[in-house]
Amino acid sequence: MGSIAKRHISNLKILHPSSIIYVVSSTGKNFSKPENADFVIEIDDLLKIKPQLAIIASPAPFHVNVAKKLLKHDIPTIIEKPLANTFQSCSNLQSFCDSNSFNTLAVGYCLRFLPSAHVFKSFIESGALGNIYNVICNVGQFLPSWRPNIDYKNSVSAKNELGGGALLELSHELDYLLWIFGDLTLQHSILRKTDELELDVEDIANLVLVNCNDVHVNLHLDFIQKSYQRKCEIIGQNGRVIWDLMKNEVTFYNSSGKSTLYSKPNYDKNNMYIDLIRTFEEDSSNSSLATLESSTKVLKIIDEAKMINSWKKKI
Repeated sequence: MGSIAKRHISNLKILHPSSIIYVVSSTGKNFSKPENADFVIEIDDLLKIKPQLAIIASPAPFHVNVAKKLLKHDIPTIIEKPLANTFQSCSNLQSFCDSNSFNTLAVGYCLRFLPSAHVFKSFIESGALGNIYNVICNVGQFLPSWRPNIDYKNSVSAKNELGGGALLELSHELDYLLWIFGDLTLQHSILRKTDELELDVEDIANLVLVNCNDVHVNLHLDFIQKSYQRKCEIIGQNGRVIWDLMKNEVTFYNSSGKSTLYSKPNYDKNNMYIDLIRTFEEDSSNSSLATLESSTKVLKIIDEAKMINSWKKKI
């Protein structure tokens, strides 16, 4: 019943204005009906109804158990990112789906549906950059500004037991890097906590990864930047390309100068979420959708980053 759930409810009403939308409280205690929802019911009652589509938008630690119940009843399911809060939970769901032949499942990594994402990916795959040497990804936004109507210390993002921390909350970057560059191996990680936010989770994360073609990726995630930025820059043999996700823009630089490959800064980013649902309904095997397998790989990297990182004292 949080902000992302309310967005999905609104978008479902746009896509299916005459359909009935049921909502289930993840705690089982909240029975306040959100706007655009028709009924708030218990999970067991929902399973009896067997809806055409379910979206799991509870905190990450609760995703897998609910997903199993839905899939066992052959209900097509979208799970909000991240897939779960640990790699072990993801592997558990993967085994469950494999043994029961459940495959109508996708994960809500919506940045894949940003129009500039496909321009960026196609440009890289065209070979126009030549050999790719380095990838630099940077995303940061001041956590207290995410949800101004609540105390950030009480948010899911801030609580370890609810799947918080920069790695899980900002895992979109790991998803699209895997989507574009294939499997990545973690080389190094440093996770930090600042005095500024006073959280029990990392608010800064720096990872170094490499793929099978020796493309090196430097990834920075944080909760502390006062001015929101989200960019990915690739340096290659023939120049460099920058994807600015905030501007929905892709720019190429080479010895001849600068060329804009795509730019639509006024794009309504809510369309990413609508397109994700629409694509899943039309073709759940569409390659633009994040899968159980790809999302499990995201959690594998995150778990490894937490295990091998060199913890720093508060700064």
